[in-house]
Amino acid sequence: MPLVTQFSFDREGKIAGFFVRGATPPAASRFEEYETKASLRLPFDGEWYVYWGGRMVEDNYHAADPGQRYAVDFLVKEKNWSHAGEGKSPSDYYCWGRPVLVPADGTVVTAVNDLPDQMIGAADPQNPAGNHVVIDLGNDEYLFLAHMRRGTISVKAGDKVTSGQPIGVCGNSGNTSEPHLHMHLQTTPELGNGEGLPMQFVNYRAENPVERGEPQRGERVSSQ
Repeated sequence: MPLVTQFSFDREGKIAGFFVRGATPPAASRFEEYETKASLRLPFDGEWYVYWGGRMVEDNYHAADPGQRYAVDFLVKEKNWSHAGEGKSPSDYYCWGRPVLVPADGTVVTAVNDLPDQMIGAADPQNPAGNHVVIDLGNDEYLFLAHMRRGTISVKAGDKVTSGQPIGVCGNSGNTSEPHLHMHLQTTPELGNGEGLPMQFVNYRAENPVERGEPQRGERVSSQ
């Protein structure tokens, strides 16, 4: 069985953590050749870092989950760090409080706005998505934007939204290890009850301009 080895390092370059585990196969999917029908822009302005992204579990742990099979997690890095100082407070993280934008025109199905943001080291597994928005993009495509900051979501169920519209800010609510923005597309509006759909974004920049593509782990991406 293939093995995955992962190291983590402190600011002095010393090994701070190490583990080896068996490689988990990605969830089976009948949508591997699917092309996103909605025209998706990145859900932010400025440059963000793809922490989890891709179709293999070693690049994207979500790939083992049928509903989040093609999810992406974004955060912000400066000088290869996601936070200032020791990162003990959510506000130390560079993505904390940054605007989250609507990726495509649609109708809000769900908006949860009243869950607490977690302190670093805590999590809320009972509410895995935390404060989040689900948008019906049409054509049985339902978009999830998760882990937003409490009290910042500016829409409610039934609202029409347009691409690029501010919808909230990045937070640390839900089952999360640090502030980041989680995004995935699936066939139903119910978390845990649907099949994941690939997300091809249009007109963004990774190392080079991308006309249409799927952000991959380790890329720095920005809207053109």
